[in-house]
Amino acid sequence: MTGHRRIRVLVVEDSPVVQQLLAHVIGEDPRLELAGIASSGEQALRMVDSLRPDVVSLDIRLPGIDGFAVTQRLMRDHPVPIVVVASDVRDLDIPMRALQAGALAVVEKPGSMARADYQTVARHLCTQLTIMSQVKVIRQRGRPRTGNGDEDGGGRGKAPPPPPPPLPPSGEKRPFRALGITASTGGPAALVKLLRGLPVNFPLPIFVVQHIGPPFVAGFASWLGSVTPLPVALASDAPHRPGHVYVAPGEVHLTADPGGMRLVHGEPVCGQRPSGDMLFSSLATAFGTAAIGVLLTGMGEDGARGLLDMRRAGAYTIAEHASTAVIHSMPGTAVRLGGVTEELPIDKVAARLLELVSTGVEPS
Repeated sequence: MTGHRRIRVLVVEDSPVVQQLLAHVIGEDPRLELAGIASSGEQALRMVDSLRPDVVSLDIRLPGIDGFAVTQRLMRDHPVPIVVVASDVRDLDIPMRALQAGALAVVEKPGSMARADYQTVARHLCTQLTIMSQVKVIRQRGRPRTGNGDEDGGGRGKAPPPPPPPLPPSGEKRPFRALGITASTGGPAALVKLLRGLPVNFPLPIFVVQHIGPPFVAGFASWLGSVTPLPVALASDAPHRPGHVYVAPGEVHLTADPGGMRLVHGEPVCGQRPSGDMLFSSLATAFGTAAIGVLLTGMGEDGARGLLDMRRAGAYTIAEHASTAVIHSMPGTAVRLGGVTEELPIDKVAARLLELVSTGVEPS
């Protein structure tokens, strides 16, 4: 990377052994340089203020204030891209709360160099730090972003999200039978907001592709079920039920049809496995006009072409509006391709879904 400034990383980690390991991992990557190491949450807050790193590698279990509190205070006082680096994939409550509060990603801690997959895990960590350092995070006033237009902390930033457009005139009504959702960076918080707006008697099965590290998928599904009203489970080769949320497992694609769900062990699509393109395209083929597709915040283009397939099949398609998306790349690509019936800020999506399933309105 001759001629390019390296990305400055602040490591927040209380274990001296892991501090040395992460410093080595970062030092070996030509894209990155170590800005400093903080051993506690309080020290991290001071060092972010003084060093102004490009990105923070954040451990969760810290002496004093934990990683969740660190995330909240950083996003309120000194917004900076935060990547949660977790070692225990069984207990994800605090990492997931950190994502909900504004952290951008959760990745696996490399652990020992003796691990067979050490190089793979280390490369993934460095790549995530590099990618997330480019995200322009915004100030939050001590709580997760709400999409109400006041996330800059002073009311002087983006205008409030526009109200949803009026429903298009309904022609021949038809029942909707399936809902697919795809999200990436910023997705956990967006999914919580969306699913919390749906009732326990929501009449459609909900299929979710969330880009997250494979070791964390089961914990993510469990956490999502604990903070939203609908039952959530990992998808499997099995029938689906209305009002249930099915999260695609790691490293396999999820497809669905009226008879049930299918897990597909294929190559990555659009660089992702599971892929939103695969899910959306299966819904287009199997359900046609009776499907709804929602593409939320995320980097890259996954889901955009699948959403276009749904739109061409007559499905109703929604993309998250740029005013609330942490990264608008995925939904923005779908808009540019012409695959979107309408764009909505995240806090309006659940209400629109309820209108659709209650009226059976057709897209214009």
